[in-house]
Amino acid sequence: MREPDAAKRGPMKATPNLLQRVGAFLRSEPVLTILVVALVLLQVFAPQPLSKLPALVDWQTVMTLAGLLILTKALEYSGFLTWTAHRLVHRIRSERALAFLLIALAAALSTVVTNDVALFVVVPLVLSLHKLTPLPLKRLIIMIALAVNAGSVLTPLGNPQNLFLWQVSGVSFGRFVAALAPLCALLMVLLFALAAFLFKPQQLDLTKDVDEHRVDRALAGVAAVLFVAFVLLADAHRAGIALAGVGGGFLLWRARIVLKIDWLLLLIFVLMFVVLRSAAALPWIHHALADLALQTPLRAYAAGAVLSQAISNVPAAIVLAGFTHDWRALAFGVSVGGFGVAIGSLANLIAVRLSGERSVWLSFHLISMPFWLIAVLGGGLLLNFF
Repeated sequence: MREPDAAKRGPMKATPNLLQRVGAFLRSEPVLTILVVALVLLQVFAPQPLSKLPALVDWQTVMTLAGLLILTKALEYSGFLTWTAHRLVHRIRSERALAFLLIALAAALSTVVTNDVALFVVVPLVLSLHKLTPLPLKRLIIMIALAVNAGSVLTPLGNPQNLFLWQVSGVSFGRFVAALAPLCALLMVLLFALAAFLFKPQQLDLTKDVDEHRVDRALAGVAAVLFVAFVLLADAHRAGIALAGVGGGFLLWRARIVLKIDWLLLLIFVLMFVVLRSAAALPWIHHALADLALQTPLRAYAAGAVLSQAISNVPAAIVLAGFTHDWRALAFGVSVGGFGVAIGSLANLIAVRLSGERSVWLSFHLISMPFWLIAVLGGGLLLNFF
């Protein structure tokens, strides 16, 4: 008689256990959870046919992200990043000096290869450095995320919103750079000042760096060549072809690389496009923006900085461009808007996901929100006097 009772109790125990696992997963993925809830609410209060939702996704961006995830994983498995990290820590012994170097590298790369691509170079390098010497990993990842947002302000190539506003403005490349240079300089000064406060001038502990660092040269070489080719194809709006080549090639050669990428990050990006573009298209949002009278520079600037906190800076730039002709003020606003909450810039989400640090969200906002407030004030002053 006991066996049937035990059989009955089994499913009852399994159900709470399953709910606990689901709850733990949702707590470990706060952005994904918020996006799913937001999508459900949008479909309840402003329903759209499900067949139209895929059209809201920028598939070029998603395919580019997928290809970069594969190539970064290939570089990681090749051992090249660990080898590079080994060479680096034996030349720069101070924690603060290392932080300065990584921030400068991330910012410089983001001016020419976009902020997200810069992250795919620098963040894996930081993770490799952390394997060799104990580092304040969360702070480093957060500062690198802020650095690519700050550096990408300078050029039209630095981020999608700059590229869009450059096309809308009709100005030359040089004039665009000159217009945004004061803001970029201010943000970098603030960033280095913050880094000097967050990182100590103490010597790095290299006692863990005792193993021989071998490199799979064939894998590293193929990944490096494909990285350049992929970025060029993606820049030419051929991300689908590039992804097919990279994904298909590695599936045949080293399938583990493709299987081990962060698939949840891709899902998060798909949901972000659907949710944010659906929200931005709501009529009451358009009416509210029209009522703000954004023809004055400071109003356009403030709108860009604040709206980015709700719908990210790329959609904010696209939405607000229809309500103001002051492209420089809007560029200032959405650039500053990349700081603050994590969704202010998609680069923030990429950096946090690449770090693999699940508990980094609170730390990120404790640093990024005050930085955003100071940047908003500084950017407003620059806009008035330069």
